[in-house]
Amino acid sequence: MEKSLEQRITEIEEKMAIKNVVDRFSNLADTKDIEQQVLLFTENGTVESIFKGTPPIKLVGRQQLKDTFSQFLSGFHTVYHQNGQQTIEELTENTAKATSYCHVILVGEQNGKTTKTTLYTIYKDEFVKQNGQWLIKHRTSNFIWREVQEVN
Repeated sequence: MEKSLEQRITEIEEKMAIKNVVDRFSNLADTKDIEQQVLLFTENGTVESIFKGTPPIKLVGRQQLKDTFSQFLSGFHTVYHQNGQQTIEELTENTAKATSYCHVILVGEQNGKTTKTTLYTIYKDEFVKQNGQWLIKHRTSNFIWREVQEVN
């Protein structure tokens, strides 16, 4: 069955709103505004982080996300996310699943030297729409590759 113009426009608007959640997450990480960042998750949202195939580290709920994100980012004075392609595999009126690619650069001090950590990340997200707003219900952050180098 062919979709009407209105249905196609609504679908585009929903996909853009979902992309906006992912981009806002990155922007808020870059400014270390963790208070606002965790509001992009449902109250009991979860994040599972995988580093090079190791068993995932699982965080549950906004408070645990806030505490962990804050602690992690405190080690860096410069945080920069560059989001790439995003595909939305499933989209219903109130749920969605998407895959997003992200290039993360973190600059901080280690042993008195400035280092740049580069992460190549794939996010697998499950979204729900609550009160007209898309939120992340579950995120799997797969850190595919990590590079650390000393910089001047």
